Amino acid sequence: MHSKSAKGEQASWGLKLAAWGGLVFLHFPIAIICIYAFNTEVGAFSFPPQGFTLHWFSVAFAREDVLESIKLSLQIACIATLIALVLGTLAAAALYRRDFFGKDGISLMLILPIALPGIITGLSLLSAFKSLGIEPGMLTIIIGHATFCVVIVYNNVIARFRRTSHSLIEASMDLGADGWQTFRYIILPNLGSALLAGGMLAFALSFDEIIVTTFTAGHERTLPIWLLNQLGRPRDVPVTNVVAMLVMLVTMLPILGAYYLTKGGESVAGSGK
Repeated sequence: MHSKSAKGEQASWGLKLAAWGGLVFLHFPIAIICIYAFNTEVGAFSFPPQGFTLHWFSVAFAREDVLESIKLSLQIACIATLIALVLGTLAAAALYRRDFFGKDGISLMLILPIALPGIITGLSLLSAFKSLGIEPGMLTIIIGHATFCVVIVYNNVIARFRRTSHSLIEASMDLGADGWQTFRYIILPNLGSALLAGGMLAFALSFDEIIVTTFTAGHERTLPIWLLNQLGRPRDVPVTNVVAMLVMLVTMLPILGAYYLTKGGESVAGSGK
């Protein structure tokens, strides 16, 4: 018994070390970017950093091209998220309780954009826009981002629908509530955290998306495209690091928020009853 316990403890420590090793491997490049965003040196990396400064933050936020790219990315992410919230919620509500011919096919088509490689989605959208005579620009970027943002909202909302007891809706209607009152007082409160989490995830994905954007942007330059263009400018490395750190923060915080909002989803009113 003692030898088995010792082996189990060794295996547990081995798994913990492997997990921490994987986390360090994944996050080490991110840590390097954050460290060198405060480095005093201009140009190529050198270790250890030469000093600590906040100078590059003021330089980055004084540049018109950086501010314009941030503004454009925020506008696109907000609009794409709003479209996704409306269409994703409606699609989830339509597919939740009704069985009809082609339901599985529609579900697959809704989920497909997030499963396909971004380059396939980008090429398909570009071909469709060209065939319709639509010039790439802000509108095409929004449409491209909405295609995969809808999936995020749809998955969150339909999962919450499945954990919400339909007897709550029936009880509301039995007590004299009309459709709008049932939606406002029963359905919407149960969907609230799922909608917020789905919207936050959709915003984060849209804000830093680059592959689909590359095919649909035309002459527009979102923040990820600006970062890609900066790779050929070595003297701008400190400013690029500052902007990259900003992108990581803007996308990390909504993802963490969505995680904490949805991890207690089993406590939804009526779930499992």
